[in-house]
Amino acid sequence: MNFSSVRLSDNVIFHQALQSFNQAKFFDAHELFEELWRVAPEVEKLFWQGLTQVCVALHHESTGNRIGAASVLNRAIRNLSNCSDEFAGLQLRPFRESLEGWSQAFADGTSPPPLPILLMTKVAEHH
Repeated sequence: MNFSSVRLSDNVIFHQALQSFNQAKFFDAHELFEELWRVAPEVEKLFWQGLTQVCVALHHESTGNRIGAASVLNRAIRNLSNCSDEFAGLQLRPFRESLEGWSQAFADGTSPPPLPILLMTKVAEHH
């Protein structure tokens, strides 16, 4: 996968989405990631859909809808599973590991781990 429809290092929506996500403003982040999903090339839509779904899942969790959160999160994990560990300027390996912890907590009925965060790669930070 190679994101080519927008230059992410200069994309205001992308940076607003990251900031909203990392501030646990999941509804806002979902709206912004959804905008990127709509304009993404077909081969990258699953990535952007996956990020959007993570936001929806965490928003569901924040409103007490754990069943909905678990269902959407598992779809998000599937959609993000084929992406490389660094994709679209993001460090996806630690992010996916965090999501797996959340999925396991939902399955076990236990308390979830700390909220996942989206980190930029070192290369993306310097562009």
